[in-house]
Parts: sequence; structure tokens; C-alpha cells
Amino acid sequence: MGLSRGADRTWLVALATAMWGTDALWRQPLATSLPSASVVFWEHVIIVVLLAPFLPRALRALRACGWRERVAVVVVGVGSSALATALFTTAFKYGDPVTPLVLQKLQPIFAAVASFALLREKLRGRYFAFAIPALIGAWLLAFKNPLHIEVSQVVPALLALGAAVLWAAGTVLGRFVSRSVPARDVTTLRFAIGLPAASVILLFSGSPVAVGWHNAFGLVLLALIPGLLALWLYYIGLSTTPAARATLAELSFPATAAIVGVFVLGAELSATQWVGFVIVVAMVAGLGWHERVSTTKLVEVPEPTRV
Repeated sequence: MGLSRGADRTWLVALATAMWGTDALWRQPLATSLPSASVVFWEHVIIVVLLAPFLPRALRALRACGWRERVAVVVVGVGSSALATALFTTAFKYGDPVTPLVLQKLQPIFAAVASFALLREKLRGRYFAFAIPALIGAWLLAFKNPLHIEVSQVVPALLALGAAVLWAAGTVLGRFVSRSVPARDVTTLRFAIGLPAASVILLFSGSPVAVGWHNAFGLVLLALIPGLLALWLYYIGLSTTPAARATLAELSFPATAAIVGVFVLGAELSATQWVGFVIVVAMVAGLGWHERVSTTKLVEVPEPTRV
């Protein structure tokens, strides 16, 4: 199926990823008492238990796919769901909090290149009128002093780049799979395949499995809202939204995270961060509005062929 004019759901991708920005509400309290590997493991366990009734159908849908879709699901589950988060978290342990954040902002660039190479999505010139300001806004939003940045360590840089590539691949491959597999099944498969990977990461990190009942409520909320619900909506939107456009809509995530940080967690933004926030919100909203009202889309999507 192709993308009909009324079918674009860039707005839904932006809404779903904005929900990821609420992650800090539950993850920050958990991070003070639990290792990140334990949190990621239990997130996957809770979601897989909730989605267990849908797993047989999801596996049947996967068996009905071609080998390309099967490989894509494995990469999304292992790479984007578990390994990317582990790489990104490990990058911060080298004492450089700046490098991972800087290089993570390259994710939309990787996704745009991958969407062209794998999905044959072609970008029109006006796409960059949204993409470049959005990336600049995300940069400004990330740092209190955006002109005082040093990428000083090779190891955290490589780890952060690996995470950005895997997350970009998750967007593109998720779009590829979502064209032929329902959103609920893609969500179920992502976490079901991600759980063994999260278990291996937990084992090698030496983190504890037992987390205490006092952390259960926070883990459930973390798994349900920025985890299960947000990702389900994300794949519904991604099924009719080109990956190159969806990856810009995902910049609603840092904008929401900034609002949560300021108004709930007591953080303070500098003047340039507020400028970045306004730019990101304007570009994401403008992108969604343009694709709903314009007859000329910013990303040209070829009709998919079955192999």
C-alpha cells in the first residue's frame, strides 16, 4: 500500500515521541536506587507479560513475512530496544556528559540516509527547510552554552554514535516492517525480542535482578506510558509516515523532556535553550501541518514491492 494524501500521521509520531519525554518523571527516581540495566530489563519483562496474549498472533505475522522483515524485526528488538540504550548509558560512564548528547543529535541524519538507501525515500528540497532548523534547535536545547562544546574522548564518541545509528535504524526498519505488519504486532515483537537482549546485558553488567517491591509502581508506570503506549502509537503513525519525516517528528521528545524538567523536576533552561525549544516545537508542528495540507509532500515514497 502507498501513502494516501489523508493517511500521513506525522502528528501521531510527534505525539508518541513526545510521550517519551515524560520518561524522566519515573526513570529519575528509579535511577537513584537501581542500575540502568535492571530498569531496562524489568521494563521489558512488564511489557512482555502484558503483551503475552498477542504474542502468538505477532509470531504468525512474522512467519508470514519475508526474510527482510524478519531480519528488520530482530535488529529493532535487539539493537534499537536494548543495545542502543546500553551503549548510550555506558557512554556517560566515561565522565564526559557532553559528547554522547552532541552525537545523539546526528540520529536524524543517519535516518535520512538509511531511509534513502533502504526504503528509496527521496527528499525534496523543502525538507531541509524544516530539517536544518530542527537540528539547530535540538542542539540549542541540549546545552546551556551551545558554543562551548568539546568532543574530547574517542570511546564515548564511538558509543554514542553506535547508539544514534541503532536508533536511526530502528526508525527506518520499523517503518519498513510497519508497512506489512500491524502496529500491535510490531510492538509485541520488539519487546519480545528485546527481552533476551536486555537479559544478556543485565547478566554481563552484573546488575541485580531483584529490585524491591517499593520500585514496582514506578517501573510499571515507566513501562506503560513512555514504553508500551507511546511505542504502540509510534508504530501506528510510522506505518503511514515516511521514515525521513518521522525522524524529525521525533524531536518532539527533547522538547517534552525540557518541559517536564523545568515545570516538574525543577530544572532551569538558559535563554538559548528556550530559543531551541521554540524552534523545535515550531519545526515539528510546521512539518506536520505542511504534510496534512500540502499536495506536494516533502518526502517522495515509492510504492512498496513484495519480494
